[in-house]
Amino acid sequence: MAGLGGGMGGMGGGWGMLRSMRDRDQVTTHRVNRGTARRIVAFAGPYRRDIVVFLVTVVLAAGIGVATPVLAGDVVNAITAGGADAGGTVVRLALLIAALAVVDALLSLAQRWYSARIGEGIILDLRTRVYDHVQRMPLQFFTRTQTGALVSRLNNDVLGAQRAFTSTLSGVVSNVIQLVLTAVVMFTLSWQITALSLVLLPIFIVPARRVGRRLAEITRESYDLDAKMNATMTERFGVAGALLVKLFGQPEAEARRFGERADRVREIGIQSAMYSRTFFVAMLLVASLAQALTYGLGGWLAVTGAVSAGTVVTLALLLTRLYGPLTALSNVRVDVMSALVSFDRVFEVLDLVPAIAQRPDAVPVPAGTGRLEFRDVRFRYPTAAEVSLASLEDVATLDRRATEPVLRGVSFTVEPGQLVALVGPSGAGKSTTAMLISRVYDVTDGSIRLGGVDVRDATFDSLRDTVGVVTQDSHLFHETIAENLRYAKPDATDEQLWTALRGAQVAELVQALPDGLDTVVGERGYRFSGGEKQRIAIARLLLKAPSIVILDEATAHLDSESEAAVQRALSVALAGRTALVIAHRLSTVRDADQILVLDEGRIVERGRHDELIGTGGLYAELYRTQFAVADSPAPYRDDSGPDPVAAGSGRTFPIDGNLHPPAGSPTV
Repeated sequence: MAGLGGGMGGMGGGWGMLRSMRDRDQVTTHRVNRGTARRIVAFAGPYRRDIVVFLVTVVLAAGIGVATPVLAGDVVNAITAGGADAGGTVVRLALLIAALAVVDALLSLAQRWYSARIGEGIILDLRTRVYDHVQRMPLQFFTRTQTGALVSRLNNDVLGAQRAFTSTLSGVVSNVIQLVLTAVVMFTLSWQITALSLVLLPIFIVPARRVGRRLAEITRESYDLDAKMNATMTERFGVAGALLVKLFGQPEAEARRFGERADRVREIGIQSAMYSRTFFVAMLLVASLAQALTYGLGGWLAVTGAVSAGTVVTLALLLTRLYGPLTALSNVRVDVMSALVSFDRVFEVLDLVPAIAQRPDAVPVPAGTGRLEFRDVRFRYPTAAEVSLASLEDVATLDRRATEPVLRGVSFTVEPGQLVALVGPSGAGKSTTAMLISRVYDVTDGSIRLGGVDVRDATFDSLRDTVGVVTQDSHLFHETIAENLRYAKPDATDEQLWTALRGAQVAELVQALPDGLDTVVGERGYRFSGGEKQRIAIARLLLKAPSIVILDEATAHLDSESEAAVQRALSVALAGRTALVIAHRLSTVRDADQILVLDEGRIVERGRHDELIGTGGLYAELYRTQFAVADSPAPYRDDSGPDPVAAGSGRTFPIDGNLHPPAGSPTV
């Protein structure tokens, strides 16, 4: 039992060293910020008591690991010495060894319990903090960062940080105590045998380091290939990616490219398995050779009477407990640095300050307010350095150059119950204007006021309750219709859901589904057409019941039939509410109370439809352009052009001069 325990101890040290050598190159190239260690200690504060108990169990287990071989040697000495009470001594020693084995087993269970409790608690704390923090980041953070890199912080780095308080901490403490106790006992019993036994250690460690470097190389290549395959699968298994592959007839080429990478991963897996096995076998071989030397020299000394037979047995058993800690501690710096790097990468995300936050003295927007006011609003998009991390974008340094202004002194007022339209060429700043109202971004200068309250001074809850948005591509989560609707109002009853669906002109569709409200919409809502998704999004808006509604080209990508259904739903949604409508189809905003014409970030014209047509400015030019090309033959119709019924034709060019495929067709 003692021999088995010693072998297992050496085995654990060997695998720990192997993992350390794999991580060596990745760890040594990362610079850890100062103060990370102090933050880790502070972060572990809630688990201080558990960590102390955990370390006590580790220390006791290490002591038992050294005591068992010593008792085994005493058993041998009692047998060889003989005597009247030899049998009783052997039995008592055997019972003591058995008792220690039971205690060791209980300590092992206690270690695992506290290790899991500490580790899983740290994972929970880190993941929830990072997730909550990331949720508060501005939209541009998500447009710049790589999703895979961000997810890796929540998974791989959090697990690496957790290992600091379980594997690394327990391993270092256990190995140090076991090494010190074992070395002291061995040198006390026979310094000659101990010195000879350690001669073979360099013969093992030097080649092992070379194996570790090679393992690091192929492991890094394997990680890169896995990342590429994951990216490929994520893109190709999505609806849009799968459609592209099918339409362009490339499934064989895709399978071939994927197969080549998978085959290389297979080869690396075989190499890694052989390197790992060679390392493990070499370690066992060196330990066995050292034991042979111990038995040889120890046996000769025992025969000459210099040491007892029990001493030789004790030294041989302790030797297995000496090699494991020595090899593991030879790479302890890499283990510690690995944990520090993982924590550092997690803290790097947590230290990125959200550009938009609720002020401590925030006040609620007056309930039911419908007045919206822009006062000399200026805006430029934040630089990469202001909203992102170089490590999440896979670049060496972030761009710190200031971006060009998008809005340049925009001022207007929307009175309660009014419908105001924003029109203009692509890139004029229309969608940006809408995003500033709900604080997706914050103004660079000037102010936006809802009911007299600056949106930057408003509480997030009241702002969300006041403003509702429907975009041109409304997102639905891969959940049921009911769950998607309740995202706007978590405590909504089923009757309220049906009322909202009826108002959005989509209740009959949902009732016809086998599962009704419990129907899963599919990833991004792909089980529904564009018009159906928009009407479900409008139902979600109706459930929220905001006093101000923003429509950001809500019918831009719909065919005439779907658009008509959505327009009927919108007429219900806008009834009695203040509305800001962004539209490319100028025919849809002719009845607006006021039309604002944006160009290069400035309002260049404002007024009603007939007034703007009469002035002959940019609005009149855009309007004439849309309707003039309506009668021109073209292979594609424009989803942002005039309504086919009003224009008399479905063939137009968009304002920005780009061609669009027929409405309702898939985007490829």
